[in-house]
Amino acid sequence: MGLIKSVLGVAGQAAMSTLQDQWKEFFVCDSMDESVLVTKGIKRSKNNKGSDNVISNGSGIVVADGQCMIIVEQGKVVEICAEPGEFTYDTSSEPSIFAGNLGESIVESFKTMGKRFTFGGDTAKDQRVYYFNTKEIIDNKFGTANPVNFKISDKEIGLNLNITLKCSGIYTYKIVDPLLFYTNVCGNVESQYRRDKIDSTLKAEFIASLSTGLAALSAQGMMPDQITGDNPLLADAMREALSDKWTKLRGISIVSIAMAPPVVSDKDLQLIQDAQRAAFNSNANMAAGTLVSAQADAMRAAANNANGAMNGFMGMNMAQGMGGVNAASLFQMGQNQAQPQGSASAQVQGWTCSCGAVNQGNFCSSCGAKRPAGAPLYKCDKCGWTPEDPTNPPKFCPQCGDPFTDDDKQ
Repeated sequence: MGLIKSVLGVAGQAAMSTLQDQWKEFFVCDSMDESVLVTKGIKRSKNNKGSDNVISNGSGIVVADGQCMIIVEQGKVVEICAEPGEFTYDTSSEPSIFAGNLGESIVESFKTMGKRFTFGGDTAKDQRVYYFNTKEIIDNKFGTANPVNFKISDKEIGLNLNITLKCSGIYTYKIVDPLLFYTNVCGNVESQYRRDKIDSTLKAEFIASLSTGLAALSAQGMMPDQITGDNPLLADAMREALSDKWTKLRGISIVSIAMAPPVVSDKDLQLIQDAQRAAFNSNANMAAGTLVSAQADAMRAAANNANGAMNGFMGMNMAQGMGGVNAASLFQMGQNQAQPQGSASAQVQGWTCSCGAVNQGNFCSSCGAKRPAGAPLYKCDKCGWTPEDPTNPPKFCPQCGDPFTDDDKQ
């Protein structure tokens, strides 16, 4: 048995009425809305005495866009077609599969179900035509009753923090393998199989796997406020997470996910801000910039001091003296942090040529002059800080404030 294309191209619609007159029976499916996943084909025949569950040789079958049709004998799938058009059912021809936009995967699924069987030339007692809705099933709302885990990872500032999110949104899915859906989900339905029969199961499994999908976004360094709208990365991760239960078992797959802005608790939000601030200030240059900004604010406040600007500046200077760290020291620490390993030892050997070039070797890279013999090298005898040019130190050590003298010569 098999299906033979009856009409090709645009002539199909024009010849529909003629084919209906020629065919013994005519199977068709009315338009399926988004609430219907599977429906039994409607049999139209001039023979009112025939059985609804018997397909006569030479009967016509129509498949529309967004549909997949299967023929079932005694509960076993024996024919499938996902290609729009009009077909003739021929018991004398070899079985045929029109995969349409379902691709070759449907052919492989059909092969795993074994060879078709015959009934010794007798007509099968039960033959049914089913139509599957292969369009995108939209507007599947979801929400997490309990918060789900999410890891914030920012490699630039070395931040790793575990928080929880409350998520909500909408996902869409479609039937990508009607054979698996028929075999493992709906089976022989009397009339229709509607989405509300499986929605609660799909939603529960979706939410259970949401943490896995969010972990993929965390690995990309995404922050909670970036996980909004239609997110292809999240959809890909969820397809992978639900592959065994959805695609391989039921023949359905996620198409898209639209997330509402995740809700972060006030406690976790404060934790994020504190961690970011701590990571920010661990960088000496960043901390120096913060200190300079704070000092500028303090100077403006001192200038507006009701007791006189001089008193205000005196108070600010006392606070700086008690603090023990100034912006210059922080900037120098930041410069040291940015230096590659081994640079400190190289700087000890540095010297400034009379032409102004700073060199590391024994000859000037600019004019070729030889490094002066016995050029003194300076290193702070109090904190051990070494200037970028050890032969030409500043007047005071920027690290501890100690003046450079002959005692600092190496």
